[in-house]
Amino acid sequence: MLNYGLKFHPILKQKLWGGDKLKTHLNKIGAGAKTGESWEISGLDTDVSVVSNGEYIGRTLNELITEFKEEIIGDKVFEDFGGKFPLLIKFIDAHQDLSIQLHPNDMLAEERHNSFGKTEMWYVVDADPDSQLIIGFNKKVNKQEYINYLGKGEIEKLLNYEKVESGDSYLINAGMVHAIGKGVLIAEIQQTSDITYRIYDWERKDDNGEIRELHTDLALDAIDFELNDSFKRDYNSNDLGSSEIVSCQYFTTIFLYVNDNLLRTHSSKDTFVVYMCVEESGYIRCNNHETNITKGETVLIPAIIDEVVIVGERMKLLEIHV
Repeated sequence: MLNYGLKFHPILKQKLWGGDKLKTHLNKIGAGAKTGESWEISGLDTDVSVVSNGEYIGRTLNELITEFKEEIIGDKVFEDFGGKFPLLIKFIDAHQDLSIQLHPNDMLAEERHNSFGKTEMWYVVDADPDSQLIIGFNKKVNKQEYINYLGKGEIEKLLNYEKVESGDSYLINAGMVHAIGKGVLIAEIQQTSDITYRIYDWERKDDNGEIRELHTDLALDAIDFELNDSFKRDYNSNDLGSSEIVSCQYFTTIFLYVNDNLLRTHSSKDTFVVYMCVEESGYIRCNNHETNITKGETVLIPAIIDEVVIVGERMKLLEIHV
């Protein structure tokens, strides 16, 4: 019976630009010196999450969706997505700058890759002093101007740089040029997609000494050239309780600050709920079952569970649903 919060084994990804913060800051067992990503909850066929606790330990997320359907993901979600889990939940550690990149929207992704598009959001868990993100352009750009700058190797001159600190949050719509800068550790919530168009990579070589592939032509029809400064999200991170960070057509993310206990009622949502712990630790109680959660851990609450009580001291979480 789906009567408790499900935890999953992290799927660790080694990256050219990865570091060691997933191990040192988030206690990811098995993470090394170049672990760039920890996929917390994934239904992608190539990387399906496996339950790590309770009655369903060893079962995959996709097996549970096949067996329980609406009970685990919700009636509307099952109607819209069938057996596909609609979100991909990650932690990302950028020891070096990531490539300048973007993601296609739903229409292009379906047409070209038989995939969902990729709108995502970032919550900064930790940032070294003077760390930056790249989000969008610093002025309105047309396609020809972009091609000219790219051809001259001067694309950096068009980019918008954002200094960041812990707690900052951003919404990255499909089509927006972006990159995570070195020294930044983030929680990422995104559509279930692994499609990325890389447009510039700092002339960096991979472990085999090869320049990494760029996707210049594919990116041209996918880029949003408009000047857009609405990506940074304002929310209240100081008061106890909840504050909405993002609500878009793909997901809603709410910031929770818990210092004692907090009741969260989900009966009206008709969806699964995900909790990512980004500070301190505690536990989530539902149906007399308690699931421990600590910084860097993620818990999936099945849609059939109507309410949970979250207990902790100075604990900060992201609450996510579709």
